[in-house]
Amino acid sequence: MRNVLNENVLVLNRLWQAINVCTVERAFMLLYMGHAEVVTEDAGNFQTFDFHEWREFSQGHHGEDVVHTVSFKIRIPRVSLLLFFDRLPHKEVKFTRHNIFERDHNTCQYCGKHFDRKELNLDHIVPRDHGGTTTWENIVCACIPCNTRKANRTPTQAGMHLIKKPKRPKWRPFVNVTISTVAHDSWKHFLDLAYWNVELGEDVK
Repeated sequence: MRNVLNENVLVLNRLWQAINVCTVERAFMLLYMGHAEVVTEDAGNFQTFDFHEWREFSQGHHGEDVVHTVSFKIRIPRVSLLLFFDRLPHKEVKFTRHNIFERDHNTCQYCGKHFDRKELNLDHIVPRDHGGTTTWENIVCACIPCNTRKANRTPTQAGMHLIKKPKRPKWRPFVNVTISTVAHDSWKHFLDLAYWNVELGEDVK
């Protein structure tokens, strides 16, 4: 039998940044205690509800995503906004496609031109066949023509030069939220596409 109280709720900090997921049960407790509000979205418009407003709002709902108590029913929240927490978790910047493109400003590190991300690849400066590693210091954005020209060579071998030396960034452009199940549709506004948020490994092309 489905236990809705164990389903996931996306948690935002006071600045509307995704920082975690919690259970429906935990979200209800934070809502009841006045530490959080429920966030809903309708055609791009966002609205927040405290516990009493959310309980009232739930009475006209006829879906299955509700919890019934002795005296009332209440909808399951999908996004919870913390009212008194504005920090981000202290973690290193994740080594992801999204963050590499952010670091390099969607700019080819060989020709210096700005591109749409669909027109950029990730290039190993020192190719893996030459012992190159998949690290912040050895991966850069490269446009398709430059990547093709460089091929499986080092920049020196290809007669090419990097516009700047790649480094591990110190900023954190967004928070990685580990999700063990499929994200709810209402999370899409707050989370990056999974493709950009996957930790990169040795399979990077």
